[in-house]
Amino acid sequence: MIPEFVCSAVALILYVNTLGADFCYDDSRAVKTNQDLLPETPWINIFYDDFWGTLLTHSGSHKSYRPLCTLSFRLNHALGGVDPWGYHLVNVGLHGAVTALFTWLARLLLGGGIWSLLAGLLFASHPIHTEAVAGVVGRADVGAALFFLLSLLCYMHHCALRGSQAGPCRLGGWLLGSLGCAACSMLWKEQGVTVLAVSALYDICVFHGLKLRQVILIVYKRRNVHLMLCVLLLAVWGAVLLAARLYWMGNKPPNFSNSDNPAADSPCLVTRALTFLYLPAANMLLLLCPDMLSFDWSMDALPLIRSVADWRNLHTAAFYVGLLLLAWFGLRMHHPKGKETNGKAHHIANGNGRSNTNGHSYHHPDPPHHTNSETELCTASAQNGTKKCSVTRTPLPTSENVVVFSLGLLAIPFLPATNLFFYVGFVIAERVLYIPSMGLCLLLAVGMRSVYVRMRWRSSRTVLVYFCASLVLLFGVKTVLRNQDWQNEEMLYKSGIYVNPAKAWGNLGNVLKNQGKMEEAEQAYRNALYYRRNMADMLYNLGLLLQENNKLSEALHYYKLAVGSRPTLASAYLNTGIILMNQGRLDEAKRTFLTCADIPDENLKDPHAHKSSVTSCLYNLGKLFHEQGHQEEALVVYKEAVQKMPRQFAPQSLYNMMGEAYMRLNKLSEAGHWYRQALKAKPDHIPAHLTYGKLLSLTGQRAEAERYFLKAIQLDPTKGNCYMHYGQFLLEESRLLEAAEMAEKAARLDSGEFDVVFSAAHMLRQASLNDAAEKYYRLAANIRPNYPAALMNLGAILHLNGNLQEAENNYLRALQLKPDDTITQSNLRKLWNIMEKQGLKTLGP
Repeated sequence: MIPEFVCSAVALILYVNTLGADFCYDDSRAVKTNQDLLPETPWINIFYDDFWGTLLTHSGSHKSYRPLCTLSFRLNHALGGVDPWGYHLVNVGLHGAVTALFTWLARLLLGGGIWSLLAGLLFASHPIHTEAVAGVVGRADVGAALFFLLSLLCYMHHCALRGSQAGPCRLGGWLLGSLGCAACSMLWKEQGVTVLAVSALYDICVFHGLKLRQVILIVYKRRNVHLMLCVLLLAVWGAVLLAARLYWMGNKPPNFSNSDNPAADSPCLVTRALTFLYLPAANMLLLLCPDMLSFDWSMDALPLIRSVADWRNLHTAAFYVGLLLLAWFGLRMHHPKGKETNGKAHHIANGNGRSNTNGHSYHHPDPPHHTNSETELCTASAQNGTKKCSVTRTPLPTSENVVVFSLGLLAIPFLPATNLFFYVGFVIAERVLYIPSMGLCLLLAVGMRSVYVRMRWRSSRTVLVYFCASLVLLFGVKTVLRNQDWQNEEMLYKSGIYVNPAKAWGNLGNVLKNQGKMEEAEQAYRNALYYRRNMADMLYNLGLLLQENNKLSEALHYYKLAVGSRPTLASAYLNTGIILMNQGRLDEAKRTFLTCADIPDENLKDPHAHKSSVTSCLYNLGKLFHEQGHQEEALVVYKEAVQKMPRQFAPQSLYNMMGEAYMRLNKLSEAGHWYRQALKAKPDHIPAHLTYGKLLSLTGQRAEAERYFLKAIQLDPTKGNCYMHYGQFLLEESRLLEAAEMAEKAARLDSGEFDVVFSAAHMLRQASLNDAAEKYYRLAANIRPNYPAALMNLGAILHLNGNLQEAENNYLRALQLKPDDTITQSNLRKLWNIMEKQGLKTLGP
């Protein structure tokens, strides 16, 4: 077990620096915002939702059914919340376990010694694994690989025992273990089901050592029925698993956008064919030379091959020619002279003329550390009771057999990603190569072994060994350096600029914005749009950034472009409506909100986010109706919002506004119900405390009302609005000095908020503190210099305080803005009468 331990230790050491990494790229959606991980979500939901928490039968689901991986995330969440350290620790541990199992597999195929160690070290250190191990969502691939290997090793053990004296229970146990682990592998990630095909390949080409013609003879002449039954069982179990999965996901394939897989969306057959033929060659190049790696290869990272004259077709041709040559080398016919197996398993005679019929060139699942395994067989003599013993040497699989198996291990798990059977949602995904890389590592190890055996000079062999060691070292260094890119999102996105600039710049813009680097973020978004102008997400993100910087006209422009690129982008409609509402363009805002509310969530990537935006649109539309005094219409919209809101939507503001609408309609019991619902949804929701306090005060429950006002202040002592509402309550209770104290606190804390300052001035005036009232009326008039009520009230307090001429100026300014205001006209006439009596010159007639 030393090679397994060494390789596993190397794997753990190389990835130890990922333990301090943050969540990156897809990790947030799979872990931080996935409702299936929360304790209040029934755990059974995991088996009905996809990897991202979307109902599997939903038209927008990715159909990525990986419940065992999601269950492991939920366990992580239960133990450590969203601390990334625990998630990375599990990933690294799984990689170490997979490395140990793969090294064991290599030892069974290559024997103990340097070559199985080489295969294990290559796998442990290969840089292509960085995304699968350092990225938390890569756990799906690593977990699938773990059960993939367990299934394969169980089947190999079953083969080794087959035909021996082992009982049917023992044989069946290993076979059932293999089939069960295959199902578990598929439930970690879809490609895990391909282990059944790899197991069949092992049985045919390695265990029985059959060549292509012999396989045909077996089928044609119905020989070796046991082998045929085992292969048939694997095929039937695979069909059952695939049929069950297809049924569970609603019998519909997933839908992907053209940016996910541009070749799949191309109308030209030649373009699709040439591009899809090239993609396996590009993946092989990444395996052989993992120099340029990226977190994302979608969109235009690999331009489409539109012509036969494209030079990349030479890479495609070289790849398939090399693959066919290796397959021919492994499947060519070569039998010892005069010996024909005719598709039967080899029987190796022992010393007393009996034959070992286990059907394998070696019959122990864990051979000793030398080229051939030895078995001592003893029989007792009936005449004299003596024993006859002999040693049987059973050779390991030939290089040709291992080459065929390695090619199968390389190619078969990659088949789902080839677009051969169905279109996939990516161009290249490095974590998909985690299992196929096992085949490459075996292939390199057996190739090096073959070269080593054919070398005659000791110095040449030494050079080859040093070359292998250097390769492992280079892979290890590259892996450690690549791990640094996965430490945080900023480093990761910067590392991908040269491969996929549009996606990398766009994601980098999000990171810079979260860091408060607004100018750099804006430039990053514009860089992304330079490479790809129709990215709806980037257009929306740029519009959002401009909106937050109060560049509203430019923000509207980019929101419209985003909607033009993706008419179902509800968040763009939401923010467009909010800007229009704040600009006073209420009819346009209504139309925008209504358009958003009617967008279905069919075929959308993230239906939860879409529903949240639709709910927010309805909330703002209801608020608009509420402010216009149309309470019945507001309630209809609010109720529709309640029906459409997703699980993760925070409903407290919506419930509170429903309470406000019922209050305006004087339906106090209904209002109280929705205020309590708001507090139930979020017990520290300050607006609900204030509005419910007002309701309690109105219904005569004064002490209870005061408790809610004080609780609101306690929740946020820096919020002037809380003091303002409490002050109004105190004013109604005729506690004038206390009300004045609250008013001044409110105005000091929220000196830039007109409503707070204006209400504070009013409360101070009611408390007969006219000097303080004048101070805050002036402040209110400065905040809104063209608001008639502010000017009229400032004129009134100046009038009371004896500043008559200044009062006259404010009255006249108020009448210029609102000439038909009878209160201002009446106050002005009274003022002129006083000024005439005092002999003061007026500006009036």
